[in-house]
Amino acid sequence: MSQDFEPEATRRDAGDAESSRANRGWWDRNADEYQREHGAFLGDGRFVWGPEGLDEEEAALLGPVASLSGLDVLEIGAGAAQCSRWLAARGARPVALDLSHRQLQHALRISGDVSLVEADAGALPFADGSFDLACSAYGAVPFVADPVAVFREVRRVLRPGGRWVFSVTHPIRWAFPDEPGPEGLSVAASYFDRTPYVEQDERGEAVYVEHHRTLGDRVRDVVAGGFRLVDLVEPEWPSWNVQEWGGWSPLRGNLIPGTAVFVCERD
Repeated sequence: MSQDFEPEATRRDAGDAESSRANRGWWDRNADEYQREHGAFLGDGRFVWGPEGLDEEEAALLGPVASLSGLDVLEIGAGAAQCSRWLAARGARPVALDLSHRQLQHALRISGDVSLVEADAGALPFADGSFDLACSAYGAVPFVADPVAVFREVRRVLRPGGRWVFSVTHPIRWAFPDEPGPEGLSVAASYFDRTPYVEQDERGEAVYVEHHRTLGDRVRDVVAGGFRLVDLVEPEWPSWNVQEWGGWSPLRGNLIPGTAVFVCERD
């Protein structure tokens, strides 16, 4: 893609292979900027579920913090492995997996103390029953065409009773423009339009893909993936958080949810 070309934003179908290829390239190209812009908020060793700032230290969605010690944990879409670093500091044995080589280089830059794996979430390179927990903070799930396939892979590598917790953009946000100001408060599209959001180059090849599922779709996907949904958390915007992050802002966060966190367990 020409450096002078601004990708075209559109809504069109995009399958597994195209989505994976596009998003690997996008995160490799944009990892440096992402970490510069958001690294301080995420922290080198915090576990933050989304732009609202919901912290696992307080939320305990993975279970009581004291119970994490000695557990094998898989973080999917780990980025610079901030969440895995938090888990390791509490005695867990995390493995941080990401599609992007450049994101994992940032993990190494911060610290080399966490095990890193570069792989696709739809084909996890681990034996059955390798982990006690799996988690993902805005990683992988929004970017795949077949989330059920990912969930089935997660279930495969979890031990019986294992918990799978993941956060995504709240589905209602897809009906609104991705703007932090007042223009982001008016419905601009159908919530029920599942057509993926695609940014494509001058040849029409995707360079970024994000997939929309309604809230009901997500619940059905969880069940089809072999999990039981035990909680659905919609973090409220806290008064201390005055930052804007893309379409997230105090203005919007006080009116409509921005993040959905799904807490699931396998039989």
